[in-house]
Amino acid sequence: MTTYTSDQRHHTAETSETMEQVRYEIDRIDRLLVEILAERQSFMDAAARIKGDRKIVHDRPRIEDVVTKVLAASAEAGLSPAIAEPVWRTLIDRCIAYEFGSYDARFGPGDASS
Repeated sequence: MTTYTSDQRHHTAETSETMEQVRYEIDRIDRLLVEILAERQSFMDAAARIKGDRKIVHDRPRIEDVVTKVLAASAEAGLSPAIAEPVWRTLIDRCIAYEFGSYDARFGPGDASS
């Protein structure tokens, strides 16, 4: 299991009183997001290896399933769907592009199964 590293949290949104405090916390969170996204990316490599067929890299039903789950989790966490949905759709799009690259690097572009 992955453990994420983080600088110490000094404030919450409610206790921050200066922009310096707000920016510190945003920068801290951004560093955590980078670690989490790097882990997510590693699973795109795994998907490319496991799928074995370039045609199934782009999976529309799976995309909609992920977005639906994210929107449900966002509602519980208090994240605006106006942020969550476009962020995840962009993330998914970029991950699919990355997975195509990973697939092509492993099996070669224009592989017979593409």
